[in-house]
Amino acid sequence: MGSQNVDPTPTLGESSPTGSHLESGADASVRRSATKRLQQELMALMTSGDRGISAFPEGENLFYWRATIEGPPGTVFEKSVYKLKLAFPADYPYRSPMVRFETRCFHPNVDRQGNICIDILQHQWSALLDVRTVLLSIQSLLGEPNVDSPLNAYAANLWGNREAYQRARASFEVEQGDENNSQGS
Repeated sequence: MGSQNVDPTPTLGESSPTGSHLESGADASVRRSATKRLQQELMALMTSGDRGISAFPEGENLFYWRATIEGPPGTVFEKSVYKLKLAFPADYPYRSPMVRFETRCFHPNVDRQGNICIDILQHQWSALLDVRTVLLSIQSLLGEPNVDSPLNAYAANLWGNREAYQRARASFEVEQGDENNSQGS
């Protein structure tokens, strides 16, 4: 229980985010504030009724979440389901969460490691944003990529040719399936 709600971004010299260290009163206050905010966002997300997005804390630690996003209808991602990881800093919401795809996603704004290029997680972040908004924005990005700011230039180049894009995406997903099967052996 001691590791509950610990900041996932370790300070210098710490071996893990759950490592013990002395906190100043200000640090503890910031963490309590972030914890309260994350609890409120979890409740709001659970009652929102938004289709195609969900997120829950990983275990009892509110600073690590798992999320699921369904591909938007009418796009090449329709009927696809993507898993994501979210890690929140101790001073959330004043700094954005780290969000990464766990499921490999062939997309102009997602690299092979699952990193996402979306402005609201970078220079457009605001404390007024929340997990729900982040997930809905990523879901929207799936169908409407920003090909002018790609992390995956190959996917961006293919985006205008739906047939070629679908072939490359299918190949990428087969490659993912092969990797998953070899890890289970």
